[in-house]
Amino acid sequence: MADQMQWANALSTRHSLEAAVTDVVERAVSLLTAPADLGLVFISSAFTSEYSRLLPLLAEKLSVPVLIGCSGGGVIGTTVNGEIQELEAEPAISLTLAHLPGVKVQVFHVVAEELPDLDSSPDAWVDLIGVPASPTPQFILLSSSFASGINDLLQGLDFAYPGSVIVGGQASGGGMGGRVALFCNESDGEECQSLYREGTVGIALTGNIVLETIVAQGCRPIGKPLQVTKADRNIILELDEQVPLVVLRDLIASLSEHERTLAQHSLFVGVAMDEFKLALQQGDFLIRGILGVDPTAGAIAIGDRVRPGQRLQFHLRDAQASAEDLELLLQSYQTQRESEPSAVAALMFACLGRGEGLYGKPNFDSELFRRYLSDIPVGGFFCGGEIGPVGGRTFLHAYTSAFGICRQNQL
Repeated sequence: MADQMQWANALSTRHSLEAAVTDVVERAVSLLTAPADLGLVFISSAFTSEYSRLLPLLAEKLSVPVLIGCSGGGVIGTTVNGEIQELEAEPAISLTLAHLPGVKVQVFHVVAEELPDLDSSPDAWVDLIGVPASPTPQFILLSSSFASGINDLLQGLDFAYPGSVIVGGQASGGGMGGRVALFCNESDGEECQSLYREGTVGIALTGNIVLETIVAQGCRPIGKPLQVTKADRNIILELDEQVPLVVLRDLIASLSEHERTLAQHSLFVGVAMDEFKLALQQGDFLIRGILGVDPTAGAIAIGDRVRPGQRLQFHLRDAQASAEDLELLLQSYQTQRESEPSAVAALMFACLGRGEGLYGKPNFDSELFRRYLSDIPVGGFFCGGEIGPVGGRTFLHAYTSAFGICRQNQL
């Protein structure tokens, strides 16, 4: 087994940080038959006052060359029985360990002030991250909630590392204004432990590893696709050469009573990602929030830039749409990967707005995931924003569950 990739995850709900750390380290290490090359740790915001103690406690009990992690409003992990649990707003730690033969693991931390201008060359981004563009690396990113420059970073990484898969999430503090923490522990000759409050920590994985993603945005389209015929930055001024607010009011009037109620608080815009695809379907859109409307001009402001010629479609979000969206993506993933090596592990980055608050019961997304990808360890956390690709480009999302699924290359 030593030449095979191995992953393990352990979850602890012990209220004492020492006991929880001992618990997850002992269990995760016992599940591997070879030394760990990488660790990922997620700690719930119930331990906020003890964040500074996490890395020293882990270092006492665990020897791993690279470990990154962050705080979350909840954590996700695999129990002794192999079930996945999504633990929201209670003390918990999730530790994932991986033995990665033939994989180079590089760690980095960047802050917004260090980011190159968006018109800089790819070399400027490669110099910042310290990871060559070839062979193609796969990235896992954990960022702080505010002013981390994450959107610029994602754009820069897409530019400098074409073909790389990027997945991750924003650390969360569980409540408004809650403190967040990013953890980075590297021992390359000498131990370096760091607790950060801002920026982005990440790892680049290069070599005998494939990282694939499922990004479930949890919406279903309503009405028909429309073309933006006039726009200014993030403000839609015309749709199909009509006043956007009039178009939207007509659409809402055509909905069922349940859908009209839903549209009052769960209406979104989906921006088509493929300009050349004729028949747009669920999953072809980047979902963005509606920030406001101008009743006088009839304009609609959304949470992203738009330009004339783009197509968009209004979407609704509820528990049923969210469940159907994830199931559709899981079915598609399973069908496309039938002839490839099996997945060996997954990381789950779920929005604080999903979970029990959306579905009315715990563990919904993870149990659905388990139906399609069984018997693999899963670790993760509840994020303040989720990172993952849609239509070949990487974005920061909201209300999303993003999965990073790992397997070995097919040699």
